[in-house]
Amino acid sequence: MRIGPYQLKNNLIVAPMAGVTDRPFRMLCKSMGAGMAVSEMVASNSLLYGSEKTKRRANHEGEMDPISVQIVGADPKMLAQAARYNVDAGAQIIDINMGCPAKKICNVMAGSALLQNEALVAQILETVVAAVNVPVTLKIRTGWDKNNRNAVRIAQIAEASGIQALAIHGRTRACAYTGDAEYDTIAAVKASVNIPVIANGDITTPEKARHVLQQTGADAVMIGRAAQGRPWIFREIEYFINSGEHMAAPQVGEVQRVLLKHVHELYEFYGEQTGLRVARKHISWYTKGLADSAQFRHRMNQLESCAEQLTAVNDFFDEQMQRGERLHYVEELAA
Repeated sequence: MRIGPYQLKNNLIVAPMAGVTDRPFRMLCKSMGAGMAVSEMVASNSLLYGSEKTKRRANHEGEMDPISVQIVGADPKMLAQAARYNVDAGAQIIDINMGCPAKKICNVMAGSALLQNEALVAQILETVVAAVNVPVTLKIRTGWDKNNRNAVRIAQIAEASGIQALAIHGRTRACAYTGDAEYDTIAAVKASVNIPVIANGDITTPEKARHVLQQTGADAVMIGRAAQGRPWIFREIEYFINSGEHMAAPQVGEVQRVLLKHVHELYEFYGEQTGLRVARKHISWYTKGLADSAQFRHRMNQLESCAEQLTAVNDFFDEQMQRGERLHYVEELAA
């Protein structure tokens, strides 16, 4: 899988997720086998450039190449300005968000709402591509709703505009995250363009990743929710695709070490007060489905200091270790 001058080590990519794919999470997933990780979206509104949140999102210190930053907005000039700002801050690939289904994004005609205006899509893509000297990629959905699926036309516009790779979530904006992903639509998109196509949606297991690659003909798969609390999914998929066999589940001790390292990096990245709050959701994802995890999560979410949080995590995993060296799930993991 290649994007412009960047040859990825494999075809497994971390999906951009608001509030999730911060620098610590991206670096963790890359260390666990992902070939690329796309940042959470950065607003194109130039008034936000001075905010602490925007500065954090533009912080790529220590991150492995390539560094891909997603921008969101609806004004071509502002998006071009945002692209230049992020390239100056270290972005090596600019990704444009035309896939987010959130109401607050679509209500300002950004994200997947743009799929309703193909002329504006072309204008945005051409303007941003011309504004920077790095590859520009695009993320879309299959259309606005089931009666307005235009992913093939959008893909052709993207290719003509100079977009160098296209990620497509196999649902319409109206579907949000319900129903099954439309892999047939992704296959049609792949057949209609010559640029790399990345399939996204419902890829939760190594078998599903292989199936989607075979069914769609896509060049890569993009994994989002399934990596939350399970960053080792990338090495598991790569191992399965290469060998046809399953990698052994991680040992409890390794999961404990990965989680603690992740939490410490969140404290350092956000500061202890914010890091504590951000860590709560990640700890919940790591422990979901494990014995006694519901009670643990409830208690853990009441804790107000980093020291208490770390002690609680260690105590929980010590209890898991008593059940055996491998993780034992007692309830179905959410997709």
